[in-house]
Amino acid sequence: MTGRRRTRSTFLPGLLTRHARKGVLSAGAAVACASLLAGCGAVPGTTGDAGDGTITVMTWAPQSTKATNKPGMPAFAHAYARWINAKGGINGRKLNVLTCNDHNDSVAAAKCARRAAKENVVAVVGSYSQYADSFFPSLEGAGIPYIGGYGATNAEFTSPLSYPVNGGQPALLAGLGSALAECGPVALIRPDTIAGDQLPPLLDSGLKAGGHRASNDQRAAEDATEYDGQAARALRTTSTDRVDQGCVVPALGDRNGTFMDSFRRAREDYPEVRTATVLGSVDQTVIDATGGASGPYEGSYITGWYPVASDPRWEGMKRVIREQAFGDNRIDPADAGVQTTWIAYTVFRQVVESLGDGEVSADTVTGALDDGLKVTTGGLTPTLQWQFQDKLAAVGFPRLVNANVTLQVVREGRLVSARKGFVDTTRTLENADVNY
Repeated sequence: MTGRRRTRSTFLPGLLTRHARKGVLSAGAAVACASLLAGCGAVPGTTGDAGDGTITVMTWAPQSTKATNKPGMPAFAHAYARWINAKGGINGRKLNVLTCNDHNDSVAAAKCARRAAKENVVAVVGSYSQYADSFFPSLEGAGIPYIGGYGATNAEFTSPLSYPVNGGQPALLAGLGSALAECGPVALIRPDTIAGDQLPPLLDSGLKAGGHRASNDQRAAEDATEYDGQAARALRTTSTDRVDQGCVVPALGDRNGTFMDSFRRAREDYPEVRTATVLGSVDQTVIDATGGASGPYEGSYITGWYPVASDPRWEGMKRVIREQAFGDNRIDPADAGVQTTWIAYTVFRQVVESLGDGEVSADTVTGALDDGLKVTTGGLTPTLQWQFQDKLAAVGFPRLVNANVTLQVVREGRLVSARKGFVDTTRTLENADVNY
């Protein structure tokens, strides 16, 4: 069944603020202690004032499904924990990582969140799920922050307990649209899902900024085994302009390769068109597997959140992989999910370090983030700082603090930078015609 997009308010949900919630909890705790005539100990899953103890977090992602799979994210989270613990932990505290398979399913995603609450984790870090409406209620009810989610859903940019490290699909598609403004007709092939419904207006915001008309929106099954019909339709749509070469934009996640197989067979009967997509749908492994320089991605523009995988700024992440996950083929340093997980744990580490010898709990982690902590990521992102509502609140993204993207291109079969530095899509998104 296909869901439809629901209208969202641009204001944050009506939850208690952190300070109000803390006051309520403190008062409740005092009453409970008095009634029990006993001292209150540390809450399970948190650490007290001493420098010892264990910090428990969770990372989840879909694995072994017929659609999108991100096994490298939980695998890297375990590798990171081994690496940081080998160095003495964070402020002398051991990091314990729990992982969960959301099975690309709303029920399973909700179970992961309930398990996180039951296990008293202090944060969910570097995770992927398309079912934010299923998992956020449990996290918000337990006061558990969601740090560095993949950015797959709109709710990650609206929940007051979400702390995204990238601009998600909004920034990627807005940046890609700007890069494709010189194309002829543009066709977007995207999943026929609620998450997929969010994509056309974002791509169109970038196209509009460059003076281009809106894309042709083509829905497709997320888990199809072939896309012959969609490929032929996309080629017909983008071949109507005899002057400007058209552009085909598949945004089907793990099914992009399946679409490109169909596209490669069909394109022989049509004029030449360009392809373009977003990182996460295509990486160097996919480019190699589809023929490299002779494949369908040659010359394609691809927008990403971070520098290319060969950039020296990724050395810290690659060191973790070499030392703790060498030979684990689930972990690809060029995968955007693995990269996001590294950045998310970089953020979490700095949050815990900022707490010094104090308590590490879901509330103190949230408090540090809400109180204006600035986090650096070695140049992989701008300095990150989350505010109650940021610049993009007016268009429904109050938690989006990093709208930067990188523009990459496939040249001679290699994914390389097409433009130096980052492209800030904030203004483009401010003018986006979205209604969430």
